[in-house]
Amino acid sequence: MRHAYSVDTVRAAEAELMAGLPEGALMQRAAAGLAAAVAGLLPRVSGARVVLLVGSGDNGGDALYAGARLARRGAGVNAVLLDPDRAHRSGLAALRTAGGRVAEDPFGVLAAADVVLDGITGIGGRGGLRPDAVPFARAARGSGAMVVAVDLPSGVEADTGEVRGEAVRADATVAFGTYKPGLLVDPAHRYAGALRLVDIGLGPRLPSVPDLEALQHADVARLLPVPAPESDKYRRGVVGVVAGSARYPGAAVLAVAGAVHGAAGAVRYVGPGADAVIARFPEVLVHGWPPSRAGRVQAWVVGPGLGEAPGVAEVLESDVPVLVDADGLRGLDPDAVRARSAPTLLTPHAGEAAALLGVDRGEVEAARLGSVRSLAAEYGATVLLKGSTTLVADADARRPVRVNPTGTSWLATAGSGDVLSGLAGSLLAAGLEPLDAGSAAAYLHGLAARLASRDAPVSAQDVAAAIPRAWRDTRTP
Repeated sequence: MRHAYSVDTVRAAEAELMAGLPEGALMQRAAAGLAAAVAGLLPRVSGARVVLLVGSGDNGGDALYAGARLARRGAGVNAVLLDPDRAHRSGLAALRTAGGRVAEDPFGVLAAADVVLDGITGIGGRGGLRPDAVPFARAARGSGAMVVAVDLPSGVEADTGEVRGEAVRADATVAFGTYKPGLLVDPAHRYAGALRLVDIGLGPRLPSVPDLEALQHADVARLLPVPAPESDKYRRGVVGVVAGSARYPGAAVLAVAGAVHGAAGAVRYVGPGADAVIARFPEVLVHGWPPSRAGRVQAWVVGPGLGEAPGVAEVLESDVPVLVDADGLRGLDPDAVRARSAPTLLTPHAGEAAALLGVDRGEVEAARLGSVRSLAAEYGATVLLKGSTTLVADADARRPVRVNPTGTSWLATAGSGDVLSGLAGSLLAAGLEPLDAGSAAAYLHGLAARLASRDAPVSAQDVAAAIPRAWRDTRTP
């Protein structure tokens, strides 16, 4: 599992660690890891043309010391000092001693570079790049060189993942000690490139509970339920699906598809799409209106393609976990959700989240982490915010927000959200709590799309059909 911590937490851990180390030792650890990572990205170090973009803080010092190490291995290293009077003195002296130079023609060396290290600002940067740094960031990106960010791409917000101005677009980021939330959350995540974590000894000094975490195969495998020898379809869990309408009959089929390919032992369907559902999935139990007459379920999914049909309020009155998606989110009453005795999982996309929060969609997309936390707090529910990096925030704000690493742009296709709802609902019915159900479903959903697409277009039906393959993949050593 990947963990991410806030700037304040990282700085407190660094201060505690540095108190027991010789002066400069922590920076040397970071520089050594950075230099090794850059060397691993190059065909060979000797003869490579390395340019350092050096700001005034410790981030610039990390870049200078790493440049010195690369220079000692035969690289030609030039430093572009954005604020020469405030450059890290010891780091600059080390670079010069190793044979590196301060660039006299910054844009000339950038145009000829093989790799550029972005050491302009560190994790404390706010509000995008300063105007004087923008030309160098643009020149680095336009040079064709590999751009490697030092701990965090300059100009992005470490704690929130926001990008409030121009920022460096890196091909890779070498993070020190731990990931920062902005490295895992869009829009900043798109600026970070491939991630590499360097251990500098912070681990024992970081809290046991991170601010953000990203599941990986082994974590999801531990969450997924496996039938016991005495299991039957009812013990495995029954999920009820209230979805579809005359206008959107396919939503019923797709939500049911996600549920059928998920963890539940049986699926009950309530809605006007019964004929289409049975034609595709004869194992599904179909029922007439209202949902309360459908028989016992361990969880409900309500909303996909439902239109203006009733049913949301009745389902919310049940005493089992409820997932609310799509049309079910329209006009959702926070008090009704908070009053529930059983857990609730809301699964909005950015537009639906914006409507629930009463803000513009752009605000949600620019501040995804803050938005998902705000929704979870306002509704007292677990919230899965769909998007380029899907986030899941628990109703309990003390728990880490989960970020899904398997998302792919091939999921931007009609009906894929309906499939996700059915899949997450089946995991709720199987007994997973909402945070685990939502994050495991998002992981499987993204992985299924990757397996189905192989970089070619897929439909929501293709994604649903690939869920069992994704399930098996997480269990493959």
